[in-house]
Amino acid sequence: MQFDFLPVQQVFTQLCALPNEATRLFHGRGRCYPSLEHLTIDWLSGQIMCSVFKEQDEQWLDALRNCLHDFMQTSLGQAGVKCVFIQHRYRMDNQVEIVYGALETPTVIEESGLQFELSLGKKQNSGLFLDMRNGRNWVKAQSKDKKVLNLFAYTCGFSVAAIAGGALQVVNLDMAKAALKQGRRNHQLNQHSLAAISFLGHDLFKSWGKLRKMGPYDLVIIDPPTFQKGSFALTKDYQRILRRLPELLSAEAKVLACVNDPALQSQFLIDEMHREAPSMKFIERLANPPEFTDVDPEGGLKCLVFENQA
Repeated sequence: MQFDFLPVQQVFTQLCALPNEATRLFHGRGRCYPSLEHLTIDWLSGQIMCSVFKEQDEQWLDALRNCLHDFMQTSLGQAGVKCVFIQHRYRMDNQVEIVYGALETPTVIEESGLQFELSLGKKQNSGLFLDMRNGRNWVKAQSKDKKVLNLFAYTCGFSVAAIAGGALQVVNLDMAKAALKQGRRNHQLNQHSLAAISFLGHDLFKSWGKLRKMGPYDLVIIDPPTFQKGSFALTKDYQRILRRLPELLSAEAKVLACVNDPALQSQFLIDEMHREAPSMKFIERLANPPEFTDVDPEGGLKCLVFENQA
């Protein structure tokens, strides 16, 4: 099998300084680099995480290790990197291979001036999806004096952004109570009062009545998983959310609806919103961060803004 790690080497050689904030350094999953489609490299405030999403042979892995070792011989690597590790995402045990240093977990990263806690090496997902940075920044800019509903809240990244942007109240809902606890810590890291923030560890489809009583909402964020065994399948369950959406919204509410399935295009959300919630007008699709370039513009994250015009 032929493979070329020159693009990874170029990423490291072109670094003039290590970033202050968390960022993606290499995005192979955008399919712009043949033989590296299953590799991403993230800078996480002192630690470099290399995620391998499909099993590779030892020759490929050795080439990756050599790139990492070469970088760690540079003055930049030695001065600012605490740990370099490879996360084998294709393994059931989520194996982590330490290439340099010692893994620090939990660790705190910074994004757009806000702080977030990450759990590295324990789960497939660390606690913050870096490709959603523009979405969080948009929510921060839209939240002044707003009541916000954050569905599939995970570790409450949108909630942190909303409170930082001046939201009056945020309601976070997610079935994963451990993720919500991490979300609570994220707010505390940013010195946010929890008085106006709710953390509901509930099944969305059994909670419409409660959410309706706590509304109406001026801003709703819908960022579901593509598939969650036993609880959510995007292609059939997104519609169930959208048809109940109007009863939760204020007169001029905005909705940020997201989907991260490469098989689904933006038009899927536009069509489903028109069918299930016709009062919602499509306004724009948010651009993804430039480091997440994809050979197909519809292949990556899709974040679409809608506005209530009832």
